[in-house]
Amino acid sequence: MNKTLVISGGTRGIGKAIVKRFAKGGVDVAFTYNSNEELANSLAKEIENEFGVKCKAYKLDILDPLQYKDLFLKIDEDFGAVDYFISNAIISGRSVVGGFAPFMRLKPKGLNNIYTATVLAFVTGAQEAAKRMERRGGGSIISMSSTGNLVYTPNYAGHGSSKAAVETMVKYAAAELGEKNIRVNAVSGGPIETDALRAFPNYEEVKSETIKRAAIKRMGMPEDLAGACWFLCSDEAGWITGQTIVVDGGTSFN
Repeated sequence: MNKTLVISGGTRGIGKAIVKRFAKGGVDVAFTYNSNEELANSLAKEIENEFGVKCKAYKLDILDPLQYKDLFLKIDEDFGAVDYFISNAIISGRSVVGGFAPFMRLKPKGLNNIYTATVLAFVTGAQEAAKRMERRGGGSIISMSSTGNLVYTPNYAGHGSSKAAVETMVKYAAAELGEKNIRVNAVSGGPIETDALRAFPNYEEVKSETIKRAAIKRMGMPEDLAGACWFLCSDEAGWITGQTIVVDGGTSFN
């Protein structure tokens, strides 16, 4: 039986790159989407045709993490096992109003939504995944993060503080799940060229500053983070757990 990856937010950007990287490696993929069912199903069919693996899309509202319980029951029926779980989905638009703002304009509702989508969703998804991984004799869990908790980024306090929280949660999960041969890590990306970043009102400024600060003089690409996730789920990373792997082209030091 093939290995199986479950990833939240797999239709665009970083998530899509991860889906393709794992499918290229012969891994079956179950990924979630928020609203565009047609796009999600089209991608799943494309992945199956291109890589010859099983791929299926599932609707998930990341602001209601308890939906993971029913989601994993469906994945049990469709795939029979879970070997890797990556918490990747993000929120944007109206749901982050009051969370994506300067400090003095932050509001509890927006902050709570970001925390829910980042930390609570990781906890609930990882718990469900770990139950299945234990039956398989082990597995690998990853939370996507960002260097916004290391480097000041305008309007990013809500996201940056939640990323710091999820990286700490990763350490606790790693410490407690290690005896089950389940490794838990985070992949923290610098500014990555995605639709989400291009939606920032100061995108051009962010892009220019990133390239200026980067030791490797370019923007990060989704494939850069996908490669790090692939490595962390491989046997070559078998003694790496509780860590945050920073993939930022050197921007957090300059």
